[in-house]
Amino acid sequence: MRKKRLVLAALLGLTPLLAAAITPARAGLFGESDEEKAARIHEQNQDASISDLTQRVHDLEESLRRATGQNESLSHQVQELNDRIDRQKKDFEYRLCALSAQQLGAPEGSDEASVPCGGAAGTGSGAPAQQIAPQQTGTLHLAPPPGVLGTLPAGPASQPAPSAAQGRSQFDAALDLLAKARYDDARAAFRSYADSNPADPLTPQAVYWIGDISFAQKDYAGAARAFAEEIKKYPTSTRAPDSMLKLGQSLIALGQVKEGCTTLGAIPSKYPSASKAVTAKAATERKASCR
Repeated sequence: MRKKRLVLAALLGLTPLLAAAITPARAGLFGESDEEKAARIHEQNQDASISDLTQRVHDLEESLRRATGQNESLSHQVQELNDRIDRQKKDFEYRLCALSAQQLGAPEGSDEASVPCGGAAGTGSGAPAQQIAPQQTGTLHLAPPPGVLGTLPAGPASQPAPSAAQGRSQFDAALDLLAKARYDDARAAFRSYADSNPADPLTPQAVYWIGDISFAQKDYAGAARAFAEEIKKYPTSTRAPDSMLKLGQSLIALGQVKEGCTTLGAIPSKYPSASKAVTAKAATERKASCR
């Protein structure tokens, strides 16, 4: 470019010094130089790159803020779920303990202060919800041999009876295991108590709990044996009507529908003073399962 300017000055008969003086004017006349154009384009490109990087940083900051907010929201939801599970667990344990306290002599409907259970009070009393599994195929005999319920011994076996205080302590320990939801241990403890104290007034309660725990665990064969034992050995027990109801339900769950329906149908005549809840449940079960 400079060479062209010198050649132009030579053609015009100008000295190099004068040519240098008029160069800016002629440059403005012919537009910006290549160097100036390149510098301007480079500067524009830098400005565009800086603007693009700034926008990306802004977008990343916005995404981080949204992610932080979502994480806090999820943490709050998880904490609420954990609190809810904890409350339900305490309520369930309280209900079990309240039921256990009733077996120890606490009157039904007593206030919270009279029930020796810690934790939050439950909304009502009752055993855990139980569902009957689909009927199993085949016939399972419940007691050897030949598996007929009537073969259970009619009276308690003769065993050395422990002291009343020792027996009550054993029963209380089994109730405590039940309240702590240690079902296998509780069932074994009730079984041990019933075998060691066949004539104790609390033994019918222990046998009932053996069947009820088995029923809740869907061990319907074990439940049927325990409920049949309750009816056979302790027919006047306050738990006998409930035992007969759950015996019928257990038999139906085992696929022995005919025997189960017969058992349910016999409740009103065998236990005319059974509670309305028991008779209504038996009628509902027969309507659903017995054709």
